[in-house]
Parts: sequence; C-alpha cells; structure tokens
Amino acid sequence: MNRRDAFRALMGLVAGSPLMAMPDDDVMGPINVHEFEAVAKSKLHKMAYDFIAGGVEDELTLQANREAYKHWFLVPRVMVDVKDIDTSTELFGVKVPAPILVAPTGGKNLVLPNAESIVAKACAASKTLFCTGSGAERAIDGAESVHWWSNTTGQATKEQSVNYAKRIEDRGAKAITVTVDNQYQSNRDRNNRNRFDYGYMATGVPQDATTRTPRNPAKAAMWLPHTPNLTWDYVGWLRGATNLPVLLKGVLAQEDAAMAVQSGASGIIVSNHGGRQLDGVIATIDALPGVMEGSGGKVPVLMDGGIRRGSDILKALALGAKAVLVGRAPLWGLGAFGQPGVERVLWMLAAELKLSMALAGKPNLASIDRRLVRRA
Repeated sequence: MNRRDAFRALMGLVAGSPLMAMPDDDVMGPINVHEFEAVAKSKLHKMAYDFIAGGVEDELTLQANREAYKHWFLVPRVMVDVKDIDTSTELFGVKVPAPILVAPTGGKNLVLPNAESIVAKACAASKTLFCTGSGAERAIDGAESVHWWSNTTGQATKEQSVNYAKRIEDRGAKAITVTVDNQYQSNRDRNNRNRFDYGYMATGVPQDATTRTPRNPAKAAMWLPHTPNLTWDYVGWLRGATNLPVLLKGVLAQEDAAMAVQSGASGIIVSNHGGRQLDGVIATIDALPGVMEGSGGKVPVLMDGGIRRGSDILKALALGAKAVLVGRAPLWGLGAFGQPGVERVLWMLAAELKLSMALAGKPNLASIDRRLVRRA
C-alpha cells in the first residue's frame, strides 16, 4: 500500500467519509499544523509572513495563547467503549461534522489573490462553518454550499448598523459576529519594522515592496481608529434589525460575559484577537472558565487563540467551549498548498480531535466535561 492509499484508508477510518478530493502528494508531507507553517513561511514574502504570524509589541499574548495549553492537563477515563466517535455538533441550526470553524482573518490576499473565496471553497468542501469579514459577495463566490457567518467590527451609526444587518441576512449569512476588541489599529512591531503598507492587504505584496515608498505605511504607535464608539447599544441595533444570531468576539472578562448576555447577545467568542491587539492580556483558554461563569450557561460560548492540535480543541471543549475557531492554521495551509492545504489542515485538526477523544474515553461531545482537565 502506497502513501496515498494509506491516507485514503485512514480518512475512511477516522473521519467516516472523505472531506476533500485527494490533493497532490506534496500536501501530504507536513504531519502537523506547525510543519504547514514552515512550508508557508518558505513560500511567502517576509512582509506577508510577519503580518500573519506576528502579534502586537513584545508578543507576550501571542506566546501566552500557545503556552497556556501546557498547564492544562487531560485526565482520561478508561474502559469506555470508544469504537464509534461522534464529533458532530449544531451551531444555531447548522449541523457540522466537527466543532471547528474558520475564524475571520484579515490579509488573506497577502497569501494568494482572491484568497477569501479559496478558503470559502475549502470550507464548503470540508463542511466547515466559515466566518468572513471581507464582504459576503467576494467570500462565497463559487462556494454557494458553504455555511457562513459575517464578521464586523461595527458601524458608527444605528442606520448603518441596521442596513448592514439586513444586507447580510438577505445575502444568506447564518449569524453575525461582532469583533469588539478592534477599536484602534494596534502597535505591531513586525509591521512597523518592515514598513508594511496596509494597502497590500488587498493587493498582496509586490516584488519591489522593500524598495518602494509605502503609500499607507505602518508606523510605531500610530493612532488609527476603527470603530471606537462601539457600546452595548450596538447589540440592540443589530437584534432589532435581523433575526440572525449575534455573537460578540473578543470577550475575556467575566463581567463582560454577563453584560453580553444582558445585552441580548446570542453567543460569546472568547478571543484576544490572536495576540494582535492589546499585548499582555490573558490567554484565551485561561479566560474561558471565567467567561463561562459570567455567561451562566445562558448562551453558547466559543473560543479561539493558539489552537494547533486536536488536543488543544479537546481542552477548550472540556472547559466549556461549544466550538473553537482557527485563524492562522488554515492560513498556513493556504500559504503552503492553496485550497488543498486548507482542506488538509481542517481535516487534520478534526482527525486529531477525534483520536484525542477516543484516547480520553469520550465517545461524543456531550460526554466531555470539566472533569477531563486539570490545571497544573
């Protein structure tokens, strides 16, 4: 049996059904998400790689998101029938084969032209929910079967907010996520050092980028507002304009979780923007227990940040997350091998989760609870 045949057999055994068409053999080379990053780094322009990989200032939170998983340990149960493992779940009426969503990430065109649509197609092929923030019309072009959520950083007025919500609902979104921690452009040393031009987020990095004068350069401690007037009233504006669920992404404080529920939010996403906004804030998996307590179990809580392994996902689920979002991981797949790379990364994370659940004695998501994890 050759490597391709072995992988076909493994996909049938672990995933139950193929999630993707078989790509070229090169995509089979990396054996985990970290190795996909190494391949992507070798192919991407330094400006593009630093934009995606980097965090803010000293990158303390970027590191903390990864390091935090090391002090949460699994306590597996044995003598449990794990012949069949079910990772499926339902999120606001959409059933998905695994509790993994693709997070909204800026700058995909730094990797490939029309990258948002490429990722959407990969999500459609793997039946993964896709959260996009760059415009629904572009994101789902050619991927009509994808289930998608629209991400926004907010609008300045009630009228603009209402128009946005109605347009997104008419376009077919399944939910709205509001990124609430992006009031201003953050201070990202890698971008500042590279004199990164924010116009490249749409066009990609040109060959002469290091010699040309940037039109829109990143600058140290630049003061660039996004939506600084966003308040709890915004949730009411959206809820009054649409029947779509409204989730708040960027909640870390227990008190804000309680306020989110009180304001009428349909769900919460524990997030610190991948360590790309305020440096030195708490790692997301460490913030998750407090957010769960603040929400009181009244709305679903999701989480992103630093996820590279199926066991990371299992720890988040044990601490109460309904599902997780992954941002950089699919971008490394995209940078390494395009659409097949995204599909492979998503399959790999789902397969690792399935295997971790089996080895932990957890045959389905309902069987996972707080007793599965202990903090060192």
